[in-house]
Amino acid sequence: MTSAPGTRAYRRLSVEERRSQLLVAALSLFAHRAPEEVSLDDVAEAAGVSRPLVYRYFPGGKQQLYEAALRSAADELEKCFAEPQEGPLSGRLTRALDRYLGFVDQHDMGFAALLQGGSVVETSRTTSIVDGVRRAAAEHILSHLAVADPGPRLRMTVRMWITAVEAASLIWLDEGKKPPLEELRDGLVDQFMAVLTATAGRDPQTAEAVRHALALETADGPVGRLARLVLPVVSDAAHLL
Repeated sequence: MTSAPGTRAYRRLSVEERRSQLLVAALSLFAHRAPEEVSLDDVAEAAGVSRPLVYRYFPGGKQQLYEAALRSAADELEKCFAEPQEGPLSGRLTRALDRYLGFVDQHDMGFAALLQGGSVVETSRTTSIVDGVRRAAAEHILSHLAVADPGPRLRMTVRMWITAVEAASLIWLDEGKKPPLEELRDGLVDQFMAVLTATAGRDPQTAEAVRHALALETADGPVGRLARLVLPVVSDAAHLL
């Protein structure tokens, strides 16, 4: 049977397409409302389907749907830090943070709920998902430092910076998205180079990583100017520690 002239042919969605449609609808709601304020009826309405259909794909109800939406958001966040290992480290961090902070800007309340916890739907599984994003981000950053086997001091420094990025993102949302996103990003890049340099004064492995990173920076950029100041100190630390 063919469709009547002027009418749109109906196409049944596959299981994966329908599931993806429901997750997109859920994420759009979680982006602007706290998870406990979103009902299955809200998701069904946003997706243009019935409540029983939502249950068919997520028989565990709101909890299962929330965890699936959280996993989807986590996958996006993890991809933010995936960057080719080419060019200056500051440029790589800038591009990664542009994606990460862009996600924060787009999903404001949902991002806050994801990181702050305290939701009625928070469980050990959701906590594990969020922690997985942090660990994946840290591993991406460590890979850019060209260190084969990062020691505890370097790993702690990177993981502490990831925590600082999260905290800065939440404060930025709480402060009405001020200062401008580009200013926040540049400040976080500068902070990363600063904390690395501080750690380099006590850890020869970090000192070598900083020396390598600064050597790749352009001389006329802000990090390049920093390089001219700290590179001699870092080089000395790498030999003395």
